[in-house]
Amino acid sequence: MSFEKEDEVVLHDKHSEYDGEAGTITQVMETMFGDATYTISFEDGQETGVPQDALERVDDTDDE
Repeated sequence: MSFEKEDEVVLHDKHSEYDGEAGTITQVMETMFGDATYTISFEDGQETGVPQDALERVDDTDDE
């Protein structure tokens, strides 16, 4: 699953102060190996160079 700019995601990285927090992708960068890394903006900061496998899409569907 790939992500795009403006997607809402949850970061899963036990080494990050933003582990478990939801944020918005503000930049998508492609590495020289063809993989994507992301910059995620949170309410009180940002995390850069986040690999795709550390992200989970926020489920924004309402069952109402």
